[in-house]
Amino acid sequence: MNRELVVITGMSGAGRSTIAHAMEDAGWYVIDNLPPSLLANLFDLTEKTVESIAVVVDVRGRQFFDDLNRSLAELVEKGISRRILFVDASDDVLVRRFESTRRPHPLQGNDRIVDGIAKEREKLRELRAGADLIIDSTDLNIHQLEKKSEELFHKEGSTDLKVNVLSFGYKYGIPVDADLVMDCRFIPNPHWIPELRPLNGTDAPVREKVLAAENVSDFLDRYIALFETIADGYIREGKKFITLAVGCTGGKHRSVAIADELDRRLQKVKLPRGQAISTQAIHRDLGRER
Repeated sequence: MNRELVVITGMSGAGRSTIAHAMEDAGWYVIDNLPPSLLANLFDLTEKTVESIAVVVDVRGRQFFDDLNRSLAELVEKGISRRILFVDASDDVLVRRFESTRRPHPLQGNDRIVDGIAKEREKLRELRAGADLIIDSTDLNIHQLEKKSEELFHKEGSTDLKVNVLSFGYKYGIPVDADLVMDCRFIPNPHWIPELRPLNGTDAPVREKVLAAENVSDFLDRYIALFETIADGYIREGKKFITLAVGCTGGKHRSVAIADELDRRLQKVKLPRGQAISTQAIHRDLGRER
C-alpha cells in the first residue's frame, strides 16, 4: 500500500475547511484540528486500513500548534512520507471574510482582526516557506477552491506530476503560489493592434500573432527544456505539484496565448524515467480587463 499523508495548514479564513471537504469527497481520510503530537500515532494506527490521510492543523490548536515542527520531524525520522499544503489569501480578503461571518480571528484577542492576522502570519512564516504546495484563495470563491482541490487530490489515475500553467497580468500582481514565473512582455502587445484589442489569447488571430512573433518559438523550446530538467528533480524530491506562471501586462493577450501553447507542449513531454505528467491551463485575469 502506497500511503500518503498531507498536512493542511495555513491562514485562518483562507479555506482550509473547504479544501478538507473537497479532499474527503475525493477519497481521502480527513481529520480536522488534530493535535500535531498525534500525527505519527495516527499514521501507525491506520496502517492496514487507510491509504491516504489528510490532517488539518492550525492555530486553533494553540499550544499544540507549537509542536508541529517537532511532529513533522518525527514523521521524517520514522520514514513516513508527508506533504505540507499551505492555504493562503491576502490580508484584505481575510479581513472581509471574517467581517462577513462576524467571527473573531483566533489570535486577535482584544485587538483588531488585522492584528490577529499579523500575529498568525508571523507564527506561520517558517512553515509557509517549507510548504510543498501553496494554494492562494484570494481570487477564488468557494466553488472554485473546491474544484482546484479536487483536481489536485483526486485519487484516480497515476499522475506523478501535476502542472498548472497559470496566465496572469502583472498589473494585478504576481501569483503567490507560483513556483516559476515567466515574463512574456518581450512579445509585441496585440493590445496596440485595433482589430486584436477586443479579442484575447484564446482567439486564433491573437494566438497566431503572439506565437509568430520573433524569438517566441525559440523561447518556448528553451523553456520546455528547462522544465524537463527541473521536473525530474522535483519528482525525485517528492514535489508533485508545479505552478508555472506566465505574465504579461493585463493577462489578456500574450500570457494567455503562451500559457495555452505551453500546456499543449507540456502534454507531449516525456521525462527521463517515464513519469506521468498531467497539465492544465488556467487564466487568472482573463475577463478582468474591459
